[in-house]
Parts: sequence; C-alpha cells; structure tokens
Amino acid sequence: MIQTTALSKRYGEHLVVDRVSFSVQPGEVLGFLGPNGAGKSTTMKMIAGFIGPSDGTATVCGHDVQTQTLAARRVLGYLPEGAPSYAEMTVLAFLRFIADSRALTGNHRRQRLDYVVGRLSLQSVLQQTIDTLSKGFRRRVGLAAAILHDPPVLVLDEPTDGLDPNQKHEVRGLIREMSPDRTILISTHILEEVPSVCTRAIIIADGRIMADATPAELLARSRYTGALSVRAADSVAARSALEGLAGVAGVENDPVDGRMIVLAVPGHDLFTAVAERLRERGVAFAQLQVEPARLEDVFRSITQPTLVSP
Repeated sequence: MIQTTALSKRYGEHLVVDRVSFSVQPGEVLGFLGPNGAGKSTTMKMIAGFIGPSDGTATVCGHDVQTQTLAARRVLGYLPEGAPSYAEMTVLAFLRFIADSRALTGNHRRQRLDYVVGRLSLQSVLQQTIDTLSKGFRRRVGLAAAILHDPPVLVLDEPTDGLDPNQKHEVRGLIREMSPDRTILISTHILEEVPSVCTRAIIIADGRIMADATPAELLARSRYTGALSVRAADSVAARSALEGLAGVAGVENDPVDGRMIVLAVPGHDLFTAVAERLRERGVAFAQLQVEPARLEDVFRSITQPTLVSP
C-alpha cells in the first residue's frame, strides 16, 4: 500500500533523507519516529507527493507519486505538519470545500461530512473561522479533512500535536478504529503512542532508517527489560548486597524518588534471587517490583548512542 525504494532528498549539499526503503501493508499502523531534523516530515511529504525526491521512488497503492500523481492522491489522506488550511473560512465551509475537491456528492457526501464532524467533535466550532480556533481544534479540522474521502491510505504527521489528554485519547481511538481497513503511516514525538496505536515502528536518524520492528521487539531492547525497583531502608547495604549477584547487570539510583533500579542481564528473572539475597544479608526493604521497559531509553540508544550510559 505504501512502498519507498532508496528514497532520498537533498537541499544543496545537505542530504536530508538518505536512501530510505520500506513498505507498509494493509492493516498496518507504522509509527515513524526520530529526533527533530531526522527526515521524518520530509519523507512523509515525498510519499504524499508534496515535494519530489532527489532520488528513488515512492508509490501509494501501486501509483507512483511522481508519475501518477492524481491517482496516488485520490487514495491518500494526508495530514501535514501544522495542518495548514484557509484561515478565513469557517470550519464547515472548509470541510465542504474539501468535499468538493474530493468530488464527493449526494448521500455519500452528507454521510462523510456528518461522520468527520461527529467523530472529531467539531459541532461546536462549525461556524467559527479557522483562524479563531485553538491549536487543538485546528489539528482536528486537519485530520477531518484528511479522512473525509475515506481513503485506504493515511499519512499523518503528528496527528495529536496540540491536543489535550482527552482529545489525544479520542484521536488514538479513531486511529485504532480505522486501522483494520487501512494502511496508516503516523509520525509522533509522543513515544507512549507507539505501543498503544502502532503495529510496527521505524526509527530514523540523520535521514537513515536505524530500526524497523514491532513495539514489543523495540521494548525488548530496553536496558530496563527485566529490571527491578527496590526501596530499602539502607540503600548502601542493599547496593553492596546486590552488586555481583548472578544475573545483575548493574544497580542504579533513581534521582527522582530515591529507589534503586536493579538491571538484569538479558534472559534473567531477578525477582526471587534479589529478594533472597536481601533477606540473607539482613537488608530490610519495603518495595520490590518489576520495572517497565522504556521506549524512550531504546529511542535514545538508537538515535544518540554516544550519549547513553552503558
């Protein structure tokens, strides 16, 4: 449904996207992750046909976005960065304009307009001009425009940017609701969205793909996988007891609340061994629990490996 082959983009001597190749299948929600300036938005603009590549190709539903531009755009819904629109239009007039541009007519037109207005809770702002809307409402109007023609492929650049927690929850629910029948490419800086929404994730840095895996596979790469948090009365004695224990990769102090984090050698279950060692050494502890794996930790280790502690 989406296919890129050696897709590259240069601006002068600066290579922004460097031979990026991937495919997205029907029913997949692919999270596109990376630090600022990594090439995410540029790649998405090339897939959407907004800018042309310097090298390589991109196709949407088999249509080359450069040589079969109109055919590719008919099957694509695109929410660009910033959700640009016509500021002087009311929300209703803008959505009607988008419906006209997508050649929606009759009952189908009315049904689609009613659906996006209701699903994105736009009823209260339909008569407002877009320039009077909050950032969150402008983002929702942009998303409504992207899905209005019910496309089989969606390219969404930061769809929850500017939304409050309730609105983010609603939009994530909408993406999950649409995903079985569509192919969705979504970029986000909110890493918690990846396991909750995406079936797969690509991490890009310096214009190149650095990782391509399921959220579970990425989380398994976290140095906190299998780690335990310990809250002990005597942290010095606890650290001394646990350092050197078989299966312990290291012991860290959490600077926020004073807990100790006991890191595990991959494949080791430390819970019983840690509890027994502390009891053997007479170290009282009030808390011992499994730490969640951290996607942020994996993201940093991939995109800034020289800055991550061993």
